[in-house]
Amino acid sequence: MNSLFVKIPTWVQHFFHKQLWSIPTDKKEIYLTFDDGPTPKITEWVLNQLAENNAKATFFCIGKNIADHPQILEKTIAQKHSIGNHTYNHLQGWKTKTVAYMNDVLKTKKLLDQKNLPNNHKIFRPPYGKIKSSQLKKVLAQGYKVVMWDVLSADYNKNISKEQCLKNVIKNTKPGSIIVFHDSIKASKHLEYVLPKVLEHFSKKGFSFKAIC
Repeated sequence: MNSLFVKIPTWVQHFFHKQLWSIPTDKKEIYLTFDDGPTPKITEWVLNQLAENNAKATFFCIGKNIADHPQILEKTIAQKHSIGNHTYNHLQGWKTKTVAYMNDVLKTKKLLDQKNLPNNHKIFRPPYGKIKSSQLKKVLAQGYKVVMWDVLSADYNKNISKEQCLKNVIKNTKPGSIIVFHDSIKASKHLEYVLPKVLEHFSKKGFSFKAIC
């Protein structure tokens, strides 16, 4: 997926219709998602921000980080957030053979299966938003819902300012939007500026923050 698309065009969503891009609703609800954790300090900071605003979210976790920081995942689960599979090694699907890609997906699945998550937590997001049709078919066959997004914060992008990152979210979010953030070291400076302001802005407008399930 082209990272230049801050707001994913409708034609892209229609063409790749097997993935979930947003959630149709007439309610003031939005869906914050966080990729690439769990990450020490950063994920825990995000959890605190969410708790202070009575917000639920979805965390697409890298298997290696789950293995390295299981206690952070347990805390995320305990706070009733949704947990998704983001491969074990953050693989770029377009550059990875399907067999190797699926082995990576299933390695993380095995870790998450040990956590006794609700069945409705069987969600997957491809790293970089890039996945071959053969990989998509096999991921769907595993019973996963493949979750993309319609608003990209670009918090990982060091070539934009934190103010532009905030604008990306405020300007493009609508009811049912799925918004991408990253609880990673790379994105942390932008995230620490943007997330509290997003929570405050949309809370004042009467929005609630929901987890994907």
